Amino acid sequence: MDKNTIIGILLIIGILVGYSIWNRPSQEELERMQHRRDSIAAVNKAEQERLAEELRKAEPESTLIAPDATAADTTQKQQMQEQFGAFSNAAYGENRFITMENDLMKVTFSTKGGRPYSVELKDYKRYDQSPLILFDGDSTVFGFNFFSNNRSIATNHLFFEPSDHRSEIRLSDDSATLKMRLKAEGDAYIEYCYTIKAGEYMMKFDVNMFNINKLIASNQTIIDFDWQVYSPRQEKGAENENTYTSLFYKSGDNVNDIGASKDTERRNNEPYLNWISFKQQFFSWTLIFRGQSVNANLESQKPAVQHKYIKQYKAAVGMELDSRQAVQTIPMSIYFGPNHYKTLKKYDIGLEQMVPLGRSIIRWINRFVIIPLFNWLGSFIGNYGLIILLMTIIIKACLLPLTFKSFMSSAKMRVLKPQIDEINQRIPKEKAMERQQAVMALYRKVGVSPMGGCLPMLLQMPILLAMFRFFPSSIELRQQSFLWAEDLSTYDSILNLPFTIPFYGDHISLFTILMTVATVISMRMSSGQTDTSAMPGMKTMMYIMPVMFMFFLNNYSAGLTYYYFIANVITITQNEIFKRGIDEKKLLQKLHANSAKPVKKSRFQQRLEDLQKQQRAQAKANAKKRK
Repeated sequence: MDKNTIIGILLIIGILVGYSIWNRPSQEELERMQHRRDSIAAVNKAEQERLAEELRKAEPESTLIAPDATAADTTQKQQMQEQFGAFSNAAYGENRFITMENDLMKVTFSTKGGRPYSVELKDYKRYDQSPLILFDGDSTVFGFNFFSNNRSIATNHLFFEPSDHRSEIRLSDDSATLKMRLKAEGDAYIEYCYTIKAGEYMMKFDVNMFNINKLIASNQTIIDFDWQVYSPRQEKGAENENTYTSLFYKSGDNVNDIGASKDTERRNNEPYLNWISFKQQFFSWTLIFRGQSVNANLESQKPAVQHKYIKQYKAAVGMELDSRQAVQTIPMSIYFGPNHYKTLKKYDIGLEQMVPLGRSIIRWINRFVIIPLFNWLGSFIGNYGLIILLMTIIIKACLLPLTFKSFMSSAKMRVLKPQIDEINQRIPKEKAMERQQAVMALYRKVGVSPMGGCLPMLLQMPILLAMFRFFPSSIELRQQSFLWAEDLSTYDSILNLPFTIPFYGDHISLFTILMTVATVISMRMSSGQTDTSAMPGMKTMMYIMPVMFMFFLNNYSAGLTYYYFIANVITITQNEIFKRGIDEKKLLQKLHANSAKPVKKSRFQQRLEDLQKQQRAQAKANAKKRK
């Protein structure tokens, strides 16, 4: 990167920041803007209420619910019979709510559709400390769609009869079961059987069908299950929550993500689908198939107004049905709970792969190093700020040999700088290849490897990347405070700005500022240990890179920027100790002593020299041809 490019980048950043400050509104304009925001919020609220009302009323023409049976006359009953056929009696009913709960969650069921209406996780709260509700029943579709005697039937709009008429069902012998039955004519019915156990986020869900084969076509082998949910906002950092909110599914041995950044639709044609999960940043609800299913249409969309909901999920799954059998069961389970790695791992069906820990070596480091260390420290320390501090110290201590080797390599090259300067003065710039060969010969003679300082740093990069993945996805940090940070899983704002800076945001995160300052100091110290005369742009990059990361990480997890800050402080301390402990005169004498020893060329060095000789010979031959 040359000087002009660097100046251009700085000017662009300066213009963006200056433009934002220059266009900062006056107090009167701020009041008008606030009034406008309040008006928009009111409109948004009205729009959400209208949307919810439409969702309650948006039923296909063929499945409209009839008026109360007591008010229906003979003509209306005939119309219901014509529309719903064998299921016409289920079009009438009273929408009742029944709750089942254990020590971890409270599930509310609706008799309309026989579906889970809402789920509250007792151990968690939303960012505003209100109860954490995974989804709102008015925005949920949960049921089977099929044809019966040429009539379209959607169980989501029909009324089920519960086996227990109590409004609250409590655990008995550490479990509780609710059966809800959708009756058809004669003795045919569809029964939903829900079972929850103490200490479990997993709920068993079995669909029992009795004589339904009499009401459907004899050649029908697939019955469609429709599941649609609006995902509500749960976290303070809406940008981060959007990034980590996505639809996952497992087919065979592969766990796939259909994408979180844009509206996506995907059709899965594989013969076996293990599970489908509607995932938020820290929570998910997952439908697990314990039987075979085929042809899943999966869809993830962002609502037009993202005030209350941040995603809409849709899954249409075809499930196998044997029309020859009068009695059959479709076994399933539903997980309502946190995206906690250890909790998901215990089910042994790949749910833990939803936790974004990175790929290949990055995921390996998180699984077998970072998470076990984090959990071990958390077993006897309750403050997560201290856990991160101790974890950083332990990791930096383990990396100390690599850090020292990198520092020593830089120190050796620094004490050789006068000799390198002499070579550069002796050999003109036009003979760059010859100059490089002379420098490499000097390094080889004294036993210094130019890559000695780079390789140890490269080996540390996977740790930094693993941390980048670990902290934003660690539910343990959610709503855990430390110093001024109220929530280590999101940004630590010390000042909310009345305007938005492009690529930065509308707030100032203190840990991000401290990380940036510590990074600049660390890079400045490192540049003092290394010869950068051949790369004049490096000194400018020393300031540009930390500023770029400051813009990028301002909205990220405070736990992440806190870790980077502590890691840089430890690096600065280590480098200062190394510097005071090294006698450069003795180091130079040792290098000179190495130069008296015979130099043994490695195979790589020999190949490099042979390649350089071939290049010089080719250059001479080309020069002769031109003459």
